[in-house]
Amino acid sequence: MPFNDFISTLDTQLRQPLPGPEAHVKMASATRLKLKVQPNEKTRRSAVLILFYPYRDQIFAPLILRPKYDGVHAGQMAFPGGRYEKTDENLIRTALREAQEEIGIKAADVQVLGQLTELFIPPSNFYVLPVVGKLMYKPDFYPDPREVEAVLEVNLEELMDESIVGFTELDVRGITVEAPFYDIQGHKVWGATAMMISELLTVIRQ
Repeated sequence: MPFNDFISTLDTQLRQPLPGPEAHVKMASATRLKLKVQPNEKTRRSAVLILFYPYRDQIFAPLILRPKYDGVHAGQMAFPGGRYEKTDENLIRTALREAQEEIGIKAADVQVLGQLTELFIPPSNFYVLPVVGKLMYKPDFYPDPREVEAVLEVNLEELMDESIVGFTELDVRGITVEAPFYDIQGHKVWGATAMMISELLTVIRQ
């Protein structure tokens, strides 16, 4: 599908009622489903950017690999993003600012199409809002080495290939977690990021 046609269709679909939890649960870990942890007064807000751009007649979106550090999301795949700051006028601004800081895209060039369903992440006690946007060109990426080990440019066709879905056991800080995942360029994309992708793909396929 031509990029402009895809964006036009996606823009329309994002204005319809979102599938939300119905799509999230398909890629939720067994631990998440079992514990059913709820937000509390200490839960913080954050946002990520799902950014589509054209390249050589195909459609791409970047994912990032987090570096290994002493934190709950160390070494995991994610969309660029981070926590809401008081200087951000809203969570959309958070997503754009964080993406610019983490992977070097020009936030001013991004056209926001809409957003997916806000998702609670129990391990870090964050609510995260996935913001969907587009660039009309392939960006140059300048990852911040403190927050990004690598940027993966993911083809939409690859993302929509149902054969990349699997199920595995993961060792997360000494705890065994059973979870579905997307196998993307040799990386297991699971947890909240996989749940966001599941909702995104549901919206695209509608």
